[in-house]
Amino acid sequence: MRRVVVVAENPVVRAGLGVLLAAHPDVEVTAQVPDPATGLAAARGTAPDLFVLDGSPADVRHLSPRAPVLLLTHTPARATGAAGHLVHGTFDEAELLRAVRATAHASGASTVSNILRFRNPASQVQRFGLSAREVEVMDLIASGMTNQRIATTCSITEKTVKNHINRIFAKLHSTTRGEAIASWLGTRTAS
Repeated sequence: MRRVVVVAENPVVRAGLGVLLAAHPDVEVTAQVPDPATGLAAARGTAPDLFVLDGSPADVRHLSPRAPVLLLTHTPARATGAAGHLVHGTFDEAELLRAVRATAHASGASTVSNILRFRNPASQVQRFGLSAREVEVMDLIASGMTNQRIATTCSITEKTVKNHINRIFAKLHSTTRGEAIASWLGTRTAS
């Protein structure tokens, strides 16, 4: 279960994100607040795993010391300190949920997390022919999760995770997790 605090100035956006995220059994929206200061106050009582921030990249620095931040903005933003970033108009509900799951478990200081944060999932689908679920599983593999944690994160069985991994390995022409991760991150050398 991921505990999420939604931070959005616009009350319609705030309520919409809250309802959308709370509809998933592995997400608990513990608070919906209008600004980072109120978000920090709410975090004291709820210990969130993640802030979903619809706001300015400048607001990230207020929240990120307390929990990872998934930043939703209208323009691409880099070097914000956010653990994840989505641009309005470029993601749907499934992508938002994938980002929430991945960001809640990501380490903002991790090189792998930084690479995953800024890559375009659609290009990975095209490049390797992976399904949306396989992209999600591969991102979680690359972030260092075990099959058991992936199963919990995706609300699927470990057997299903193993099936996804077998298909992913075939598509990435890999026999080990390390090879698959290197292919996924674009660091694999020709053998």
